Amino acid sequence: MNKILWASLPLFVLSPSVAASPTFETEAPIAYMTDLSSGAVLFEKNADKRIPPASMAKMMTVYVAFDQIEKGKLTLDQKVKIQRATWQKWTGQGSTMFLSATDEPTVKDLLHGVITLSGNDASVVLAEAVAGTEENFADIMTKTAQRIGMENSQFGNSTGWPDEGKTMVTARDLGILGARLYDDFPKLYKDFFGLTEFTWGKTRSGEPITQPNRNPLLGKIDGADGLKTGHTEEAGFGFTGSAEQKGRRIISVLAGLDSYGGRSSESVKFMNWGFNAWEPKALFKKGSKVQIAEVQLGDSSSVDLIAPRDLFATLPKGSDEKITMKVRYNGPLKAPIAQGQQVASLLVTVNGGGIQSMPLIAAETIEEAGFFDRVWAGLKSLFGLA
Repeated sequence: MNKILWASLPLFVLSPSVAASPTFETEAPIAYMTDLSSGAVLFEKNADKRIPPASMAKMMTVYVAFDQIEKGKLTLDQKVKIQRATWQKWTGQGSTMFLSATDEPTVKDLLHGVITLSGNDASVVLAEAVAGTEENFADIMTKTAQRIGMENSQFGNSTGWPDEGKTMVTARDLGILGARLYDDFPKLYKDFFGLTEFTWGKTRSGEPITQPNRNPLLGKIDGADGLKTGHTEEAGFGFTGSAEQKGRRIISVLAGLDSYGGRSSESVKFMNWGFNAWEPKALFKKGSKVQIAEVQLGDSSSVDLIAPRDLFATLPKGSDEKITMKVRYNGPLKAPIAQGQQVASLLVTVNGGGIQSMPLIAAETIEEAGFFDRVWAGLKSLFGLA
């Protein structure tokens, strides 16, 4: 019978909570920040209030497309034909990639159009390429959101265009989505996010159209590379940002601001606070053994749990906080286990406050035990010889 095991480093609170934090004030009615290096939530303000995301919804459009690419169902060099009805509907509607009805962009082009230019036309054309219709694609978006832990989000379209409340998210869910884009698709993330401009289409005089990325952090915050702005009259101005400095990656979310300038200034101020008011405390180097986990019915009775990357706790800068570490896993683990598979979590508590959760992976592959080994293990268990 599986049970939750606590190994040396038992804890009774499992969900992250906000660490004892330095103060921060923001004009944004909704805000959220998390440090991916430690799993610490650094700030939250109305983080679970459901809101329309505007173009921040396109992050999920990108996630679904990346997922299709990883699964081999979509290729970057695949050319896409544009449905005339789609072109007619989205020409001049909000942010645009300036697609024409006769264009045959590749999936790679469309991803740049979505990520860098926030093109509504690019989003819908990409959605139709994946699922046939935008409605079908929106269903995939919602199912994917639920699968990756965005418990309070749903999607009615691929663009974030107002749709009478069908598309709704929370700041916390946007933070989860930003983290999963980076964690689940590191190469695609690096290839597509952070581009300062993109050129597509031509003016009536035949000049190429180059548009800048609206990301307010680019050029202002070291290590900034993502993620997505959003604006509609209904949603106000919002932004989900991502930046990495010295091994620390922070995801920030602001929503409901009332001006373009306010979004820019608050986003920069918020990210600076995240990096400057907090500091990392090194715990384990990548590949370091953290603990041993018991394995059931495998060709080995245990497996080393190691750090998949350098692991840090996040503490207020200059503080002398005490931390405790514990390992949690559902055990005994069941074979087979793949090398590199996440099988446990390192939970760090800072001065009895919020929990910072980090993944631990299997150091080696554990195959299922052979028939006779399984029989012998069963007999030992039956007679209390284990």
